[in-house]
Amino acid sequence: MEICFLGVGEACDARQPNTSIHVKTAGNERILLDCGFTVPHNYFALCDDPDELDAVWISHFHGDHFFGIPLLLLRFWQMGRSKPLQICGQAGIKEKIVQVMELAYPDFLRRLKFRLEIVELEPEGCMKTGSVLWKTAENVHSQRCLSVRIEDDSHSLFYSGDGKPTAKTLALASGCDLIIHESFWMNNVAPGHGNVKKSLEFAEKAKAKNLALVHVDRTERGEQYDRIVAAVQSVSFNAFLPESGDIFYL
Repeated sequence: MEICFLGVGEACDARQPNTSIHVKTAGNERILLDCGFTVPHNYFALCDDPDELDAVWISHFHGDHFFGIPLLLLRFWQMGRSKPLQICGQAGIKEKIVQVMELAYPDFLRRLKFRLEIVELEPEGCMKTGSVLWKTAENVHSQRCLSVRIEDDSHSLFYSGDGKPTAKTLALASGCDLIIHESFWMNNVAPGHGNVKKSLEFAEKAKAKNLALVHVDRTERGEQYDRIVAAVQSVSFNAFLPESGDIFYL
C-alpha cells in the first residue's frame, strides 16, 4: 500500500489542509478517505488523471470531511471523466450527496458523464470491491461517524474518522499494519474527540505496527509539538505525526 496524507489538519487549521488520505492498494485501486473543503485541490495536485480514482469514503457529514465532494465531481466532469466513481459511507449518504451538490451547483448532477455508484455501509458491515475488503464500526463523535478498515491482498489500514475509540473500533483495528487516528488534543478530554495519549494506548491494544496521528488541534500542534513528538517516540511500535503531503509505504 502507498498512503499519501493529502491533509492532516482539523477544520480551522490554516496551515494544514483538512484530514484526507489517498490510498493506492496492492491491486492498484485508488481510494480517497474523506473529502473536506480543502481536499480537491490537493488531490488534483497529486493526480491529473480524471479516471484514476476508484472510490471515496466519507466517515461523516461534517464539512471538513465532506464538503469537497462538489468540487471533486465538478473537476472530474471538466476533465472528461468517464469511469464510474464509487462513493461509500453510512446510511443517508445518497441524500447528502444530492443535497450538497444542489447547494453548490444546482441541477449539475444530471450533467455528469460518469456514473456515481453510491454505497451505504453500516456499522459492522463488510463489502468487497475489486481486491479490497471494507469493514466498519461506529466511534463516538458529535455526529454519527464510522471508522473503516480496508484490506488488500497484502496489508490492512484502519482510519478512525473523527471521534473517540470504542470497543468495536478497537476490534476493527486489531492487527492492522497502519492505524490513522484522530488525536485532537494532547491529553485533554473533549466530547467527541480523541487525544494523543488515548490514540497511543489504542494502537498498543490493537497490536498495530504503525500509528499516524492526524486532525490535531492547530494550537496543540504548535504549542505541544515537542510533547507530542516525545510521546510518539516513547512507544515500542512506530508512531508518527505526519505532515500534509507525506507518503508512507506498507
